[in-house]
Order: sequence, then C-alpha cells, then structure tokens
Amino acid sequence: MTDLSPLPPSGASQLPPGPLPSNGDNAPHHWRSRLADIAESLPAQRAIIALIVVNAVTLGLETAPSVMDRYGPWLEGLDHAILMVFVAELAAKMIGRGLGFFRNGWNLFDLAVVGIALVPSTGALSVLRALRILRVLRLVSVVPSLRRVVASLVGAIPGLGAISGVLLLFFYVSAVLATKLYGDDAPELFGSIGGSMFTLFQIMTLEGWADIVRDIMEPQPFAWLFFIPFILVATFTMLNLFIAIIVNAMQSEHEAEQKAEIAAIQQASDAETATISAEIAAVRRDIAELKALLERRPA
Repeated sequence: MTDLSPLPPSGASQLPPGPLPSNGDNAPHHWRSRLADIAESLPAQRAIIALIVVNAVTLGLETAPSVMDRYGPWLEGLDHAILMVFVAELAAKMIGRGLGFFRNGWNLFDLAVVGIALVPSTGALSVLRALRILRVLRLVSVVPSLRRVVASLVGAIPGLGAISGVLLLFFYVSAVLATKLYGDDAPELFGSIGGSMFTLFQIMTLEGWADIVRDIMEPQPFAWLFFIPFILVATFTMLNLFIAIIVNAMQSEHEAEQKAEIAAIQQASDAETATISAEIAAVRRDIAELKALLERRPA
C-alpha cells in the first residue's frame, strides 16, 4: 500500500520510525491470521450455516429405511463431505488463532460437537453414531441471535439455581404434608414422599389436576384448601420468577453488547482523532520548515 504520510524534513532519515522489518518475519503470522479471518468471515459463516441445515436434513433422511435403501451411499457420502468441511473450518481457526482458539467457549463447543462425529462408531461405540445429530447444534454457535439467547440462559443459571432450591424445598414440604393428609385416601398418588412429589409436579403442570383434586375431595371435601394455594405458589409465582430471571439476564446481555459496541465506536473515533491530529501536526511542522527555508533564502 502506498505511504501517504508527509515527507520528512530535509536532512532527516528517509526510513520510517521504529524497528526495521525483517525479511518475512511476520509472514507466517500474517498468513495464519488471514486464514482464520477467511474462516470467520461472513460468507464463510453463511456457507457453514447452509451446510449445517443440509446436514440436518440428511441425518433426518437417514432415519427412513426406504430412503436409505435407494440413496443410502449418497447420503453417507454427503454426510462425510460436510463433516470434512467442518473439520477444515475448525482446523483453519486453530491454526490462525493458536491458543486463543481454546479461550473461546463457542470454539470449544464446536470442537466437542464435531469431535463426537470423528469417534469410530463401531462395536461398543456404535451408539455415538446417533450423536451425529448434535452437529445441528452448531447453529447455536454460528447464528449470533441464538448465541445471545444461550449466553443469557447461562448468565441466568445462578438465579435459576436459587429459585430451584426454593421450589425444591417447597415441593418437599408439600409432599410431606400431602402424604400425611391424603396417603390413606389415595395411596397410589400420595402413598409415599416420592409418589407425592411426582403427583404434585403433575398438578403444577396443570395436567389433569382437576381430576386428581376431585378424587381427593370426595373423602375430604376441604382438600382444595391445600391444592389451590399450592397451584398458585408453584405454578404461577415460581414459574413467573423463572421467567423474570431469564428475561432480566437477556436484558443484561443486550445492554452489555450495546456498551461493547459503544466502546468500540468510541475507541475507533479516538484513534481516528489521534491520527488526524498527528497529520495536522506534521503538516504544521512542514509549513514551519518551509517558512524557515524561505526566510533564510537570499533575496
């Protein structure tokens, strides 16, 4: 690229500041970075998304015996070819980024998903052949919107863990009460703590809860005093808390992305301002030197 910086003043060194570039010292690094940039470019990522979708279709077609009888070798060949493309993409990223490749969680996710498909699926490991469908999950790491959702869910895990602990404690207390209150009348539903927790979980999902409660209310008419508050707390309050934590995590993730974008724009603006200031200072120096030369020039 042509250097457009101002010429140095008369008598100054014509070499650029800083250490002299060596012959090809930076060539390998530049080549590796270029390779990773190509693998991570938008056209390459769009091609990978298309291949993931095609691979998902082929893996689904392999479950149909009639299709496999006619096109089995073609589908397996296409599957192997797509797998090789995935391997080449990851290899390009690993070569280009070096150890930085392993510092990215999404890269490790892709490596695990593709690595499962490379394990020989024969003998005792034949079950791993079914795990090839996990390659479809690479859409999560390739599509930015899906990545944001997963990142938000991961960020919500601490809050979800706390709510899950409260819900588990509430279920245990309710199961003990239900076993003692209704175990004799409905032993198949509330005969043990385990059975009571399963029945209460079914009631929490509102699946057939009315039939269960009506059966209990025949021998105990006031059983609704237990089940209605349980449904209100477990179904509406707790589940809404889960939703609130997830929504809050997604909002925080979105705000963090906005702050990162603003910081990147500000950094680029500062760098541009510094470059312009340096160019203006260089122009001023050149003008001052020209003026000094003209003043020293004999009339």
